Amino acid sequence: MTISQSRRNSDLPEDTHVKGIYRGWYVVGVSALSIGAILGTVQFAFGFFIEPLEEEFGWSRTQVNVSLSIGVVTSFLSPVVGNLMDRFGAKWTMAGSILLVASAFLLRSIMTELWQFYLFSGIMFAGTPGATMMPAGRLVLTWFPKARGRMMGIVTSGNNIGSGIAVPIVAGMIGFVGWRWTWGLMGIALVGLAMLVLLVIRDHADDVIKERRKRWAPSDISEQEKSRLTGGMSVSAAVRTSTFWFLVVGMTLQQFVRTGVVSQMVPHLEQVGFTRGIAMTMMVVLAVFAGSSKLIFGRLSESITARISFMVIMVLQGIGLSVLLFAGGSWIAWGAIVVFGLGMGGVGALTPLVIFDMFGLKQFGSIVGLTRMAISIPILLGPIMAGIIFDSTGKYDLMFAITIGLLVVSIGSFLLAKTPRMLASKESD
Repeated sequence: MTISQSRRNSDLPEDTHVKGIYRGWYVVGVSALSIGAILGTVQFAFGFFIEPLEEEFGWSRTQVNVSLSIGVVTSFLSPVVGNLMDRFGAKWTMAGSILLVASAFLLRSIMTELWQFYLFSGIMFAGTPGATMMPAGRLVLTWFPKARGRMMGIVTSGNNIGSGIAVPIVAGMIGFVGWRWTWGLMGIALVGLAMLVLLVIRDHADDVIKERRKRWAPSDISEQEKSRLTGGMSVSAAVRTSTFWFLVVGMTLQQFVRTGVVSQMVPHLEQVGFTRGIAMTMMVVLAVFAGSSKLIFGRLSESITARISFMVIMVLQGIGLSVLLFAGGSWIAWGAIVVFGLGMGGVGALTPLVIFDMFGLKQFGSIVGLTRMAISIPILLGPIMAGIIFDSTGKYDLMFAITIGLLVVSIGSFLLAKTPRMLASKESD
C-alpha cells in the first residue's frame, strides 16, 4: 500500500472498509505461534532427550540437567533484548532471537562433548526472551490497545497450546529418526518460523494507521490512549520510582511458585499417596486451568486493571498451595490443583500489561527486561531450596509454607505499587 493510499484510507468514513483483513490478527497469530514453538521445544519437550543423551554419552542425570540451569542467562540478557526491541523493533528482535534458538538446535544435533551441550544451551536460552513474551507484549499493545487484556491472554496461551502439540510430536520423532535428527529438524522448522516473522510482523504506529479501515480492525482509540502508545516513561525515570522496585520485588518473589514448587509437584503428589499416573493427570489439569487463567484474567484486567488482576491470581496461588499443604492424598487436592492453576497461569499474560499500565510504551522493552533480571534469583535458588528442604525433612511442606509467605510479601508489594505520579498527571490532562 502506498503512502497516498494509506492517507486516503485514513480519511474514509468510519463505517467504510478497504480490501483485506486487519494485519493485527496475523501479527498476534504469529506471536502465539512463536511462543508455543519456542517454549514447547526448548522447555516442555526437553525431558524426552534426557535418556537418549545418557545412553549416547554416558552423562549423569545431574550433568544433563545442569543445561537447564543455564537458563538463568535469559534473565541477565533480558535488558539487552528489551533495548534492542526499543531501538530496532519487535520484527528484527523476534527473527534474530528465533534464529539463535534454531542455530542452537542445529548445533546440538552434531555435538560430541558435554561443554558443547552447555555452550549451545546458553545460545538457546539467549534467544528465548526475544522470541516469546517480550515482543508479544509490545505487539499486542500496539495492534490491540483497547482489547489488550483479552488479546494478551490469547497470545500467551500459545505457551500451553504449543507445549501440548510439541510434546507428542517430539516424542514420536525421537523414536522414529533419533534425537540428533529431531533436534536438526526442529532447527530447520524454526528457521522457517523466523522467515514468517519477517514477512508478517510490523510494530510501527504508521503500520497500524494504514490498517485501521480493514476488516475486523478494532475501533479507534481515544487521544489519551494514543498518547500512551507513543509516550510513557524512560528507563531512567522508571527506575527512580518506588513503583518500579515494588513491582520487581513482587514479580520476583512470586516466581518461587514456579521454580520451587511446580518443579517438585509430581514427587510431592506421589509422596502424599497419589500414583504416578494420577499425579501426571493432575499436572495436565493444572496446565489446562493455567491456560484458561490467561484468557480469564487477561480479559478481567481491562475492567479492574492489570495490577489488581495480578494480586487476585497471587491470592489464588496462595489458597491453592495452602490447601495442597494440608490436603494430603484426599480428593480435596484436585480442587486445590484447579485453584492453583487458575492463579499460576495468568502471570505470563498480566506481566507486560502491568508494565504498560505503570510506565507506558515509550521504553517498554527495556523496562520489561530490567524487571526480568531479578528473576534469576528464584531460578537459581528455588530448585536448590526445594532439594535441601526435602533432603533435610523428607517432604516439601516447608517449601510450600515458605512460598506462601513469599506470596504474601508479593501481594503487599503490588498493593504499594501505584501508578507513578508523572504518568498519572499526563493521563489526567
